[in-house]
Amino acid sequence: MTMTGMIEEKVNIPTGVKVEIMDQTVKVSGPNGKLSREFVHNRAKISEREGRIIVSCEMPRVKDKAVVGTFASHIRNMIEGVTNGFTYKMKVVYSHFPIKAYAKGDKFIIENFLGERTPRKASIFGDTKIAIKGNEIALTGADIEAVSQTAANIERSTKIKNFDSRVFQDGIYIVEKPGRTNA
Repeated sequence: MTMTGMIEEKVNIPTGVKVEIMDQTVKVSGPNGKLSREFVHNRAKISEREGRIIVSCEMPRVKDKAVVGTFASHIRNMIEGVTNGFTYKMKVVYSHFPIKAYAKGDKFIIENFLGERTPRKASIFGDTKIAIKGNEIALTGADIEAVSQTAANIERSTKIKNFDSRVFQDGIYIVEKPGRTNA
């Protein structure tokens, strides 16, 4: 925080990343794709200066400081997503009935979960790509929110009800949260 009663968060723009700021919308494009997000707050301002994105607020209150930090963090995630991408790794676990899982369109389908006849379905958000190799599932994408929500939907769709969870540990579980894809 500077002496003028202003708070600023600076986000560096790496080479190969193009950032466009129009009103309250920030568009970021890079080797892994394009992301766009609207940042709406009446006191926070987003600008570009000297190869950096600056999120600022004059005479901030406590909540305004939090908003500035949140906006800067979202922009960092957007830049990270279009340069390196995000990966969630999941594991299919079963001991009673072999689970068959596959992606079809914008749905992830889980068949034969606990011997059920009707398949369970989970929504796939955004441009999340799913790679299934044996009992390993890898979810990758540029938008961390879409990838993480897709992983959460898959994990939640295999939640066991009306069985003892100590005995029936079948399901699809998140085993590794984001880091970077080696692209």
